[in-house]
Amino acid sequence: MGFYVFLVVLMIIVCILLGLIVLVQNSKGGGLVAGMQSSNQFMGVRQTADFLEKSTWTLAIVLLALSLMSIFVIPRGQQQDENSRLRNYIEQNDMAPVNTPMNPNAEEIPAQ
Repeated sequence: MGFYVFLVVLMIIVCILLGLIVLVQNSKGGGLVAGMQSSNQFMGVRQTADFLEKSTWTLAIVLLALSLMSIFVIPRGQQQDENSRLRNYIEQNDMAPVNTPMNPNAEEIPAQ
């Protein structure tokens, strides 16, 4: 259970980071890249766009991997089929079966 919670927290962090990185990008070439066109910047415009694209793909792959890993650590309860759950319910509540006619609206056929 503890590892599952750890994976869920990691997935939430990755989702938030992925959302922020996608919001920073602009599909028309703007976004964070458009605001960094001065000559004294740390990374060039093209390097910023490359970094954002690579980080988007990396976070998407990490999210996919975490999702696939969580399949193996999901806590599972007892698996019962429908008949055994119904049988347990009847036994716990001391319910007796009720005899009902097959078709209460049908007319009786006289015996010959």
